[in-house]
Amino acid sequence: MSADVDAMLRDAVLLERAGRIADAISVYERLLTRWPDQPNSWFNLALLQRKARRYEAALASYQQALDRGVSQPEEVHLNRAVIYADYLRRNAAAETELTAALALNPRYVPALLNLANLDEDLGRREQARARYEHVLEVDPLCRLALARLAGLASVAEPADPLIATLRAATARADTSPAELASLGFALGRLLDACGAYEDAFEAYREANCQSRASAGPGRALYDRQAQERFVDELIGAFPAARRDRPVTESDVRPIFICGMCRSGSTLTEQLLAAHRRVVPGGEIDLLPALARTELSPYPSSMTRMQAGSLAEMANWYLRSLAILFPGAEYVTDKRPDNFLHIGLIKMLFPDARIVHTTRNPLDNCLSVYFLHLDYDMSYALDLLDIAHYYRQYRRLMAHWRSLYGPEILDFEYDACVREPDASAQRLFEFCGLESDGNLRGGAAGGAVKTASVWQVRQPVYQSSSGRWRNYARQLRTLEAELADFTGGQLR
Repeated sequence: MSADVDAMLRDAVLLERAGRIADAISVYERLLTRWPDQPNSWFNLALLQRKARRYEAALASYQQALDRGVSQPEEVHLNRAVIYADYLRRNAAAETELTAALALNPRYVPALLNLANLDEDLGRREQARARYEHVLEVDPLCRLALARLAGLASVAEPADPLIATLRAATARADTSPAELASLGFALGRLLDACGAYEDAFEAYREANCQSRASAGPGRALYDRQAQERFVDELIGAFPAARRDRPVTESDVRPIFICGMCRSGSTLTEQLLAAHRRVVPGGEIDLLPALARTELSPYPSSMTRMQAGSLAEMANWYLRSLAILFPGAEYVTDKRPDNFLHIGLIKMLFPDARIVHTTRNPLDNCLSVYFLHLDYDMSYALDLLDIAHYYRQYRRLMAHWRSLYGPEILDFEYDACVREPDASAQRLFEFCGLESDGNLRGGAAGGAVKTASVWQVRQPVYQSSSGRWRNYARQLRTLEAELADFTGGQLR
C-alpha cells in the first residue's frame, strides 16, 4: 500500500507542477477512494479544488482532513474561512471558521489578521483596530499588523508618534521587502493626510520599489511591448460588433462597471446599490477566469467561438451569480480590468449595460501609484509604466466605443463627487432602473471588499479630485506622457 500511495502522490505533484490541475485532482480522488484515512491528502486535494473553483468540494475535503486528524487544524479552518469570505461571500461562516481556528490556537496570527480584515470589510472599525493591536501584543514584530493599524489611523502632523513608529520599523535590518512595502504605503498615506507631500511621495516611491523587490528578480517588471501586443490582439479578435444572442437560463441581470483601476468604480457601485433592485457584487473574477481557462489562448480563441459555446459560458456566469447572490435581480460586477473584456461581455450578453468609470488622468495615475496593489499588476510600480498602461487602456476603450458606443456610459468620478444626485439619476436611467420609491436611502450595507473600503463608507467627498496638485513637481514627467489627455494642466 505504501509504495502505491507514494507513487500516486508523486504523480499528483508532477501533474500540479505541469498545470494539469484537473488530472491532479483525479489522482487524489482515486487515492482517497482506496485509502481514505490520509488527512494530508485530503488537505492537498482541497487546495487543488479551490484552484479549480470547486469551492463546495474543497470545503468538504477540508472537513475530511479535520475529521481524520490533520496536523495544525487551525490552518484548515483558516483556509475554509478564505473560501467562505473571498469566493462564496458567506461572511458569517468565515467568522465561525476563524473563531474555531483561534479556539485551537489563540495566538495564531494568520487567523487574527484575517478576522481583523473581515472586521474592516464589514465596517467594524474599532473591532479591527483592537484586533490589530492584539496581534502586536502576540507578535510585536508583525509589520503587517502595524501597517494595517496605521491604515485605520488619523494623524494631524508629521511629528505624530505613529509616523515615528513606522519609520523605525522600516529602518530595522530584519524587515523584508514585502514588509517594507506594506509599511511604506501606510507611512505615505499618513504623511499625505497631514500635508507633508514631499516626504509622502518619497515614502510611496520607496514602497513601490520594495514591492517590486518582494516579487523576486524580474517578476514584477512591466513589459510595455507585451501590453501593446495584447491590446492589438484584443482589437483584432473583436473587429466588429457580434450580435449572436446566447440562450440563457437565468433571470439575473449583470451590470458591468469597469475602467482604469482607481477611477471610481467602488463609488459607482455604491450609488447603484442604493437601488432596491440592485445587489452589489464587488470585484467578481468570473470573466478573467474564463479568459484563463475555457477561452485559452485568449483572445485569439474568440475568432472561432461558436454560439453554443457562448451560451454555455453565459449560463455558467449567470449560474455563478445566482449561487453567490440568490434571488438577486440585478448584480453589479465592478472588476475594473473588465475593460479588457468588453468584447467578450457583449458576445455573452448583447444587452449588457457597461458603465465605464473615468477620472482626471493625473489623479487616476497618482492614485494607482499610491495604492499597495499586488505586484502582479507590475505597471502600478512606476509612474511612467502607469502612463503607458493608461494610454493602452484609452486606446482599447476607443475601439470598444466604436463598436458599442451607445451601450457604454462614461461615468465621471469628478462630476459625481460634485453632483452625486444628478449623477446617480443618470446612472439609473442608463441601466434601465426607475428611481422613484426604489431607493434604500443610501448605499446598501454589508461587506465592502475594496482598497478604498473606508473611503466608500464615508459621505461622498471631493478631496480626491485635484489631489495631483499637491504633487505637481513630481508629476511633470507623467503629465508630459499624458499631455494629449490632460490638456497640459501643469503648464
